Amino acid sequence: MSDRTIDATKKRLLDHGVAMLLLNGYHGAGLAEILKAAGVPKGSFYYYFASKEEFGAAAVEHYIAPFLRLLTERLAEPGKSGLEALTAYFRDLAAELEANDFKGGCLLGNLMGEVGDTSPAARDALKRAVDRYRDLLAKGLARAQQDGAARADRDARAMADLLVDGWQGALLRMKVERSAAPLHAFINETLLGYCGRA
Repeated sequence: MSDRTIDATKKRLLDHGVAMLLLNGYHGAGLAEILKAAGVPKGSFYYYFASKEEFGAAAVEHYIAPFLRLLTERLAEPGKSGLEALTAYFRDLAAELEANDFKGGCLLGNLMGEVGDTSPAARDALKRAVDRYRDLLAKGLARAQQDGAARADRDARAMADLLVDGWQGALLRMKVERSAAPLHAFINETLLGYCGRA
């Protein structure tokens, strides 16, 4: 098997695994279902992952990568303040969630509640993912502070932690209410209202 085939198969497993984890949770996502959806023979799973726990940790890394990439791209856009970039990023996410009928939410938040205290590998992967995400948000907020668009009386990293926590709460309410209103309230009240310069 070539490296390209191995990489493509592993990516397919992770793509389908993330989808199943979002729909069914960690304990509800069976390996047999993931393998079937990915079109991978049952015996092949352990070629790629030593355990379901290792797979879950890899799925977290796989899941967060496009969000980090999109946020990095938004922050690199010329002519936008850090706050404008963050606002555009969260509006993109809200629009995508609304287009997907509010299904799934955030795998990180879902797994934090389900396996955060039972799986050391998943907990470590979740912490790394949240830290990387928070650090990028803090970078945007620090730039917004330099631009004069964000309040300077609060630490950028502390505000970024608040954004992570607030977004997770808004996602939970979105799922329950089947509405984008909590997401827009987060953008308007937490990001722009609290973090932005009044």
